[in-house]
Amino acid sequence: MSTTISSNRPGGGIKWRWPSIHPEGRKFLLIAAIVTLCFWLLGWEILGWLMAGVTAWVGAFFRDPVRITPTGNDLVIAPADGLVTQIAEVLPPPEIAGLDGLGDAPMLRVSIFMSVFDVHINRTAVAGTLRKLVYIPGKFLNADLDKASEENERQHFVVERADGVRIGFTQIAGLVARRIMPFVSMGAELSTGQRVGLIRFGSRVDVYLPAGTTSQVLLGQRTLAGETIVARIGKAETIDGVGQ
Repeated sequence: MSTTISSNRPGGGIKWRWPSIHPEGRKFLLIAAIVTLCFWLLGWEILGWLMAGVTAWVGAFFRDPVRITPTGNDLVIAPADGLVTQIAEVLPPPEIAGLDGLGDAPMLRVSIFMSVFDVHINRTAVAGTLRKLVYIPGKFLNADLDKASEENERQHFVVERADGVRIGFTQIAGLVARRIMPFVSMGAELSTGQRVGLIRFGSRVDVYLPAGTTSQVLLGQRTLAGETIVARIGKAETIDGVGQ
């Protein structure tokens, strides 16, 4: 789903609006609201207030805000909201390595950790054809650990751009997450920033950058799915940052 942003307001600009709730979350929101109502009808005020808080959190967890995706042939866009916790050179995961995947040479991996308070709708990092979609059952270790990339339940995506460059990214379950859901299927033609999946509840997404490409985000930086520029393909310039 894409949205065209326009405005007739003097001087341009747009108005803020409440994010919508993704359809996948509406059933959970309805259940929480019904339980809350039952507690209030039974006169259990303390439980009613607690469930009201849970209902608000469920609505926030499944929020699906509109994102304005930068356009550019060389851009790699963040697939997830969250905190950049790791930037490291690693071998591509074996499930998506090889000639029909990301190859066998080391790649730069950018890891984005999503807390239970972040938006959990994931988006594709680049436009192209979805060449691989591989689900791997596994453990539910802390998603912030390095070994989570190899041991946790996860789902790999490999998207091939029109010029043949392939970008991989992986949804990784965490301590609380128990369900990884794709919204797309093999062979799908994706546009940059398109919604491709969801992880319930709290987890991590790894992005694998092609050779000659370095990260344009820094450790400790926060990203927005579909908006933050993670890298520029073929650009190896390093950047520095200052915490303040």
